[in-house]
Amino acid sequence: MGASGIGGTGTAHAAGPHGAPGKPDGGPRPGHFHGTRQLLIPELLLLPDGPVRGRAVLVEGGKFRAIGPAEQLITAHRDLRPVHLDGHLLMPGFVDAHHHLTQSFGKAQSFGQPSEIFKTIWEPLEHALDEETAYLSAKLAALDALRGGFTTVADAGTRAPVDVAAVAKGTEEAGIRCVLSTIVSDGKGGPAHLARWDKHPLIHPSLAIAVPENATASVIKNTAELCADAGAVLQIHVNEHLASVERSLKSVGRRPVDYLHHIGALGPHVLGAHATLLTPAEMRMLADSGAAVSYNPVASAWKGNAVTQATMLAALGVRFGLGTDGTRGDGFRLLDAAESAQRLTVGLATGDSVCGAGRLWLEHATSRSADALGLGRVTGEIAVGKAADYLLVDINVPELTPSYDLQWELVRLANRDLITAVVVGGRLRLWEGWPTDWDARALVERAAKVGPEVVRKAQIQRVEPR
Repeated sequence: MGASGIGGTGTAHAAGPHGAPGKPDGGPRPGHFHGTRQLLIPELLLLPDGPVRGRAVLVEGGKFRAIGPAEQLITAHRDLRPVHLDGHLLMPGFVDAHHHLTQSFGKAQSFGQPSEIFKTIWEPLEHALDEETAYLSAKLAALDALRGGFTTVADAGTRAPVDVAAVAKGTEEAGIRCVLSTIVSDGKGGPAHLARWDKHPLIHPSLAIAVPENATASVIKNTAELCADAGAVLQIHVNEHLASVERSLKSVGRRPVDYLHHIGALGPHVLGAHATLLTPAEMRMLADSGAAVSYNPVASAWKGNAVTQATMLAALGVRFGLGTDGTRGDGFRLLDAAESAQRLTVGLATGDSVCGAGRLWLEHATSRSADALGLGRVTGEIAVGKAADYLLVDINVPELTPSYDLQWELVRLANRDLITAVVVGGRLRLWEGWPTDWDARALVERAAKVGPEVVRKAQIQRVEPR
């Protein structure tokens, strides 16, 4: 079908970012996603019940306004020229439930290091940042996330001695949705932070306490109640490493999750990061309280003591999302890691050849991650009234041919190279891996110069293997 047949400009090739050739005649182009209203007809649409054909979506004002049979929507909206996206899947964007946006200059510094590296790497690195470098780090991380198909990231709070507005500026300019935390271990600044970003279209405020032993019981409980009242989440690292569990036992006499439960802070407004070392009793506490956790499988592989028992959490009804922990920004590879880690730690030993199957991991990387972040009503799935945060994925590729079970195939075979477009709030943010409305190449060039300077200033202490 020619370009004019799908509402194009009539030209054979459209210019891509930085003058690169666009898709050939008949394929989708950036111009198809401009404007406040689009009627999109993908070859496949990933709905909560699975992928379907013959459906269309109406995007208007940054949200999905209608979803239904293509012919019905075409008839109902004759003022719009439908955009046929043949050979493409339209699916929800990934939601990163745990990130550290101001650590992007030093993530490779963690390779080969022992598990508890926040004292030797992350604290020195973030303390070496100023307003400008914190902003650059956050924007670089946001770009990396967008390139990997993430339309939302949750920042767990920076230790950099800067106003978190620098982080907000970086993510907002990149165009990604951000759950933005400020660390309130001293009990100060929480209400002001929540009010500052209230009703912002892309920034969703959150509060953070790095680990339970960093704050008094009253501060933790008051912060949890503040978040509950505001509809925000309290982000807190729990049961991540053996050392952290033992520190908690020595300082407060209880394991982290058990302690939060004991002081009455555990609830639906709490998002516990990692939770790799949970006892059966702590799993029950999470399930009964409605608290959520972020399952960060790549972080476990790179620098962990254990892997979150995610399939057990799913069986118990514990809410959880998937997080990168700032490791790498490829949503499809995160899916693969999430399923593979469960297979290696649980599936092989129990003869479980399914380990949740493809659908479970897709849900926990999208809608259930959004729910864990308190954004279940905002994003995470293709549904009427929710933000038009979505990916356009090329499925006419060798990796997915022939296709028998697309949800499994996306988990095991797909990668970020298949993402044609990333859209956040109905606005095209990336096309074939790069923004069309700002110079990301210049950002990368700037980060390549500034990043090593920050690392040198930080005087990071690495263990050098022999």
